[in-house]
Amino acid sequence: MQEKGEEEKQDSLRTIDFGCGFAKELTLQAMVAVCNVFLLNLLLLYGFLASCTLSMQLKDLKNGAQSYGIRETRQAPNGICIEKIGNGSYIGMAPHPDGSDRVFLWNQQGKVWIANVPEDGSNGVLEIDESKPYLDITDHVLFGLQFGVMGMEFHPNFVSNGRFFISYHCDKLRHSGCLGRCSCNSEINCDPATLPIDSGIAPCQYQIVVAEYTANGTATTPFLVESAKTLEVRRIFTMGLPHRGVYGGQILFGPADGFLYVMTGSGTHRGDPYNFAQNKRSLLGKILRIDVDQRNEVHDRGLWGNYSIPRDNPCNNDKQLAPEVWALGLRNPWRCSFDSERPSYFMCGDSGQDIYEEIDMITKGGNYGWPVYEGPYLFKPANAREGSTSNSSSNSLIFPVMGYNHSETYKTIGSAFIIGGYFYRSQTDPCLYGRYLYIDLYPDGIWSSTENPEHSRNFTSSKNPYRCARDSPIHCESIAEDVMPAIGYVSSFGEDNRKDIHMLTTTGVYRVTRPSRCNYHCPKERSVASKPALPVSMSRKLWEREEHYALLISSMLLLL
Repeated sequence: MQEKGEEEKQDSLRTIDFGCGFAKELTLQAMVAVCNVFLLNLLLLYGFLASCTLSMQLKDLKNGAQSYGIRETRQAPNGICIEKIGNGSYIGMAPHPDGSDRVFLWNQQGKVWIANVPEDGSNGVLEIDESKPYLDITDHVLFGLQFGVMGMEFHPNFVSNGRFFISYHCDKLRHSGCLGRCSCNSEINCDPATLPIDSGIAPCQYQIVVAEYTANGTATTPFLVESAKTLEVRRIFTMGLPHRGVYGGQILFGPADGFLYVMTGSGTHRGDPYNFAQNKRSLLGKILRIDVDQRNEVHDRGLWGNYSIPRDNPCNNDKQLAPEVWALGLRNPWRCSFDSERPSYFMCGDSGQDIYEEIDMITKGGNYGWPVYEGPYLFKPANAREGSTSNSSSNSLIFPVMGYNHSETYKTIGSAFIIGGYFYRSQTDPCLYGRYLYIDLYPDGIWSSTENPEHSRNFTSSKNPYRCARDSPIHCESIAEDVMPAIGYVSSFGEDNRKDIHMLTTTGVYRVTRPSRCNYHCPKERSVASKPALPVSMSRKLWEREEHYALLISSMLLLL
């Protein structure tokens, strides 16, 4: 029996050469364990490499690395073709940071949804389930004509950290978390007690909020989840508003610096009589720039929330400026954007009061004139108070690069206000490529503008007619039957990950499509190759592989 046992032991031993002259006798069980560990490490390495590739793909998509070799056309297009792909009414759109064909859409009341955008020419429509919002904060939002959710923006690392930000208005008499300091205060020589009651609303009863939220995902894949936590993670910014006036409210992360930009209006109905936009200590009528990743300065600088000040903000060179201020002299900045190919091109629509609507190119420390000027025109408010900026300061002002007089738009009604847009970077309409698009709330045309020469700030604009594609997935009319615009009032532009441009209106979602679908002639349309698949298809495969690797690794662990 002992001899037989010895024989079995010898049979179970094997010599394995590990290379480099290293060999070792192992039992069969040990051999299996070694092989399992080796295979597991191989799978982990393969999965890690795929994860790195996915991260690089998404970074390239975010940075606009995809290029189609289309050059900007100097000649204005003879028309812009649109198609209707959705019936809902939204105030904002943002491409999903995962690089897919998904977008986020939100309304003014406080709901956010995820929607799938169909490919151009597919005859598809927006896929959206409004019964299942991604986020619903309607209980916290003050909703009104100029109040509600104004902006949504995703952290540059949202794909891995799930952080995003919402800007909205609140009423401190209705919501316990609406507790910001009043923007009319002694630091800017303003006494709230001297401000009039505005339609029953006390000064600083209404407030602007920027809050941070998080996706309901795991630490590694928050971008895959379909809903977010409704409780805010952190209150970034809260400020009481002096009147029920114009307040902007959009938020954007700078693509080059990663800081959060907050657009604020001057806060009064007529003429900015308290000179908030020109007061360097006031945060009204400004572009603010803050750091939401570092909070070391919050307690020792008396700021308006949980953020810190970037070291290169203009206040370092002008000690009179409030530390948050990046630019000043704006009335009501409505829809700003960074050019995806030239991040230094930071464009903002700024709605005028009586005469002019403007597009400004925002620069560090820039002063855009309100209420000294309205666009290129000297503004003379009848109700100006002592302390308003004098005309002598106009030498330091920056004038609009584009815009239009109120008399130039919808003839039967007149202009409402400007909607800032985007530099068109899609290949769908190659005759629009590189041109900046903007529109009025009452859309009787879409302006497109090109700069010549580049970096000159010398833009030439043309007002282009538009019409609905004859084969639009959802029937639409572009010819008004009465004084109201046929497509409704435009609230915003939106851009998806294909760089296609969408118009969000009171009647639905419209997308700029191929000119030939409206019988517009674009000589470049045929020369542009058919669209390659959206780069995200590769990314999707990669994260599907990641999930596959995870399943394989889990199975291997069970076998060990």
